[in-house]
Amino acid sequence: MGLFEVLLLAVGLAMDAFAVSICKGLAAGKVTKREYLLCGVWFGSFQGVMPLIGYLVGSNFVKLISMVAPWVAFILLSLIGGNMIKEALGPDEEVSPGFDVKTMFMMAVATSIDALAVGITFVAVPVEILDSGSLVNVVIAVIIIAVITCIISMAGVKIGSVFGDRYKAGSEIMGGTILLFIGFRALITHLDSANTLSDTETIFGMLIPLVGTLIGSVSIYAKKAQLSDKMRAVLTGFSSGIMLSAAVWGMIEPAVNGISTSTKKGIVPVTICFCLGVVFQILLDKFIPHTHIYSDITEGPESSLSMNIKAVLKELIHHIPEGIALGAIYAAHFMETSWISSSVALVMAVAIALQNIPEALSLSFWLRETGTKTGKAFLMGVVSGAPIPLFGIITVVLVVLFPGFLPYIMALSGGALVYTTIEEIPQIAIEKDNDRGALSFAVGFAIVMLMIFV
Repeated sequence: MGLFEVLLLAVGLAMDAFAVSICKGLAAGKVTKREYLLCGVWFGSFQGVMPLIGYLVGSNFVKLISMVAPWVAFILLSLIGGNMIKEALGPDEEVSPGFDVKTMFMMAVATSIDALAVGITFVAVPVEILDSGSLVNVVIAVIIIAVITCIISMAGVKIGSVFGDRYKAGSEIMGGTILLFIGFRALITHLDSANTLSDTETIFGMLIPLVGTLIGSVSIYAKKAQLSDKMRAVLTGFSSGIMLSAAVWGMIEPAVNGISTSTKKGIVPVTICFCLGVVFQILLDKFIPHTHIYSDITEGPESSLSMNIKAVLKELIHHIPEGIALGAIYAAHFMETSWISSSVALVMAVAIALQNIPEALSLSFWLRETGTKTGKAFLMGVVSGAPIPLFGIITVVLVVLFPGFLPYIMALSGGALVYTTIEEIPQIAIEKDNDRGALSFAVGFAIVMLMIFV
C-alpha cells in the first residue's frame, strides 16, 4: 500500500468523522474556532491511534493472518465500506451538539472503530511509503490519517454550521466506495500469483470516470437557467456517440480478435455474448425501478421510491456496463494481452469520463428543475457515477481468476452498452429538427474512434 492508497484510505476513513462533524456543526449553530479545533483533534487523534492499535495486535498473529490476510483485508474493508453506505441510506441519527469531554470521547470512539479494523489490514497489506521498517511506515500512515481526519472534521463542523446537513449522506457513500475500492485492490494483488499486474497502481485510473461525473455535476453551480431542448439533444447525442464508439471499437472489435486467436470463427461466440449483454441490460431495466429524465417513462417494478431516486437508479443501471467494460479493458492491459493495445485502458477511462460529463450535468439540472435543492442535486449527480469503479474492479478480479473469460466479458459489455445507448437516442430528436443531436452523436463517435486507433 503506497502513499496514494494511504491518502485515499485516510479520506475514506475520515468520512464518518466528517458526517458526524457536519451534524455537530448543524446542532451547535454558531461554532467558535476553539470548537473547530477541538472537534478536529478528537476525531483525528482517535482515527490515528486506532489503526496503530489494530496493527500492533494483528502483528502478533502475523503467521496465522498471512494465510488468509488478503481475504481478511478484502472482507473487512468491504464490510466497513458497505456499512457506511448502508448507514448513509438509512434514517438520520441524532448527534449531541455538546463539545464536552464525555460527548467528544464517545463520538471519537464511535467514528474510529472502523479504523481499528483497518489497522489489522496493514499486516495483510504492508504499508510501503518509505524504504524503512514496517512499523515506521505504519506510524507515518497513521499520522497521515490523523492529520487528514483532523482537517476534514474541522471543515465538517464549518459546513454543518453554515450549510446544514445536505452533504452528510453523500460523504458516507463516497467514503464507503473508496474503502470498497481499496478492498478489491488488496484482493487483486493477492490473486495475482503470476504477477501479471506488474503496474497495479495503474488500477486507480478506473477512478478517472468519477472526475467526469464530478465536473458534470458541479456545472449546476455555474448557471441557474434550465437546460434547453436543443442543449439536451446535443448533450445526449454527444454521450451516445461516445458510448457507441467505445462499445464497437473498444469492446466488440477487440473481442472478435481475441476469440479468433483460439477459434476460426470468433464472430459467432462474440455475437452470442453480445446478445447476452443485451439480455443482461434488459433484466436490469425490468427488475430495478427507474425513471428516464426529461420524459414520462418509468420502468421496472412498482415502487414507493421518489422520482429523484428512480432517476439516479437509471444512471446507476447505465453505468454498470461501463464499469464492466472498463474493468475488462484494464485487465487486458495488466495481463499485457497481445490482441489489444495497452493504451486503450486509459483511452476508455477518459472516454467514459467525457461521456459522464453531459450525463451528470443533465441529471443534476433535471433534479434541480423538479424542486431538489442545488446542493443535493449536485451530490446525487456525483453519487450516480459510483458503480463504474466498483464494477470495474470486480471485473478485474474475475478476469484475473479466469483469464479466458476476457474476450467474452468484453463482448457482453459491448452488447449492454449498445442497448443502453440505443435507449437514449430518441432523446436526440427535438420536434422536427434533430440535426444538432445527430451531429453531436457523430462527433462523439469520431472522437473516441480517433483516440483508440491513433
